[in-house]
Amino acid sequence: MSLQFSVLASGSTGNALFVGNGKESLLVDAGLSGKKMEQLFKEVDQSIENLSGILVTHEHSDHIKGLGVLARKYKLPLYANEKTWKAMEPLIGTVPTEQKFSFEIGDVKSFGGIEVESFGVSHDAAEPMFYTFHSEGKKLTLLTDTGYVSDRMKGIVRNSDAFIFESNHDVEMLRMGHYPWNIKRRILSDLGHVSNEDAAIALSEVIGDHTKYIYLAHLSQDNNMKELARMTAEQTLKEKDHGVGVQFNIHDTDPKKPTPLIDLSHT
Repeated sequence: MSLQFSVLASGSTGNALFVGNGKESLLVDAGLSGKKMEQLFKEVDQSIENLSGILVTHEHSDHIKGLGVLARKYKLPLYANEKTWKAMEPLIGTVPTEQKFSFEIGDVKSFGGIEVESFGVSHDAAEPMFYTFHSEGKKLTLLTDTGYVSDRMKGIVRNSDAFIFESNHDVEMLRMGHYPWNIKRRILSDLGHVSNEDAAIALSEVIGDHTKYIYLAHLSQDNNMKELARMTAEQTLKEKDHGVGVQFNIHDTDPKKPTPLIDLSHT
């Protein structure tokens, strides 16, 4: 059995990803309450008790809200880089020293047959980073919370079997919306979030022969719609001669309900 995954929740109100291989399993971020996280695990028939650990991307509340609660209740190891640890420790409560581990940008760690590589992104956090997961020839990429997708990032994530990729906002919806201008400027900046249009263009440059699944993630509640994000991606990818609906499919994510558990060994 190779990589399995479910986007447990994705959006501006909370984010979490389950990754496993039938033997070991990992959680990336815990951006919802401990109680809600337990509910999401039950919905995909997985067990928090069996996790090998929780990987943290950065310290924003929609990624760490339930982190301390889950770590203490289930005695789970937490992995984050040094700057993220310093930024999030006051926010998650006391975690026993023996549960705290370092995972720096560019490191590769092995969890029972799952190789995890971390890479830096451009976001207004202490030292934000995301991950690619490798197991038995399959590759899964999680990439959200970045103002742009650099050539370096593209090189790391290219030709993944599955992408969980930020498509945060529609630029016109954001510009015309009710947010104060300083918030709009932050979202549109290189330290903010990737728009539907920029996500579609970046995806067109990293999709490869192995790609079977694309999940559009971290959609803004106020400045985007699932249908709009999906339509933008489909249109751009078709224009660039990618096989939407043939080679791969584009899927939605949701802030409150998990995506079905996908096993990449079946692709």
